[in-house]
Amino acid sequence: MSADFKTALITGASSGIGRAVAIWFARRGTIVYAAARRTSMLEELAAAGHGNIIPVALDVAKEQATVDTIQRIDDECGGLEMVMANAGVGDPTPAQHSTWPMVERVLKVNVTGAAATLTAVLPRMAKRGRGTIVGVSSIAANRGLGAFSCYSGSKAFLSVFLESLQVDLHGTGVKVVCVEPGYVKSELNDRMKGHVPMMFVVEAEHAAEKIGRAILSGKRVLTFPWQLAWGAAG
Repeated sequence: MSADFKTALITGASSGIGRAVAIWFARRGTIVYAAARRTSMLEELAAAGHGNIIPVALDVAKEQATVDTIQRIDDECGGLEMVMANAGVGDPTPAQHSTWPMVERVLKVNVTGAAATLTAVLPRMAKRGRGTIVGVSSIAANRGLGAFSCYSGSKAFLSVFLESLQVDLHGTGVKVVCVEPGYVKSELNDRMKGHVPMMFVVEAEHAAEKIGRAILSGKRVLTFPWQLAWGAAG
């Protein structure tokens, strides 16, 4: 396993996977810039971060502000070693009832927001010859979910986007990790209840352990749990 990062930025860190991963890295000594819209929850997170979590107010749906904020942090800390695009929404968009504002909300966060996060300092990382970018996609990227067309489509974009970045960045020293989890206990998955069957649900802390180790080892794609990964690939 590779050495731990000195600095990292994680979006969507106020709850779920983002919160658990932020704590996992902070406990290992990484200075984590934990970004989210809900600053009150970030303050609670910082208190659990052993002094290594710095709250950052950020709404990834505001793409240019996201880029500006991440670049400022990159300047201030001497270069972010890891950037993780985890912020996401899983609102249902059933075909018979979805409106453009419903669709736009998902795409602004899961597609353009994620892309802005991942590319904000990517050229700088490539120039430095080091760094890791991580995108939290979903097993749903591989199969369309009823009532969640925009969510599934947005995650398909992210998985393929990251795969393409892996090709472009080969030999640069910059690593790209695509995480495709199934159901993890979180607010996002709570909103899916009643719309899709919840099977093989993973605790956020368990997911963070798997994700953290995959990131540090430079694993290109992490899909879990295996039961859902097998089904999605079939």
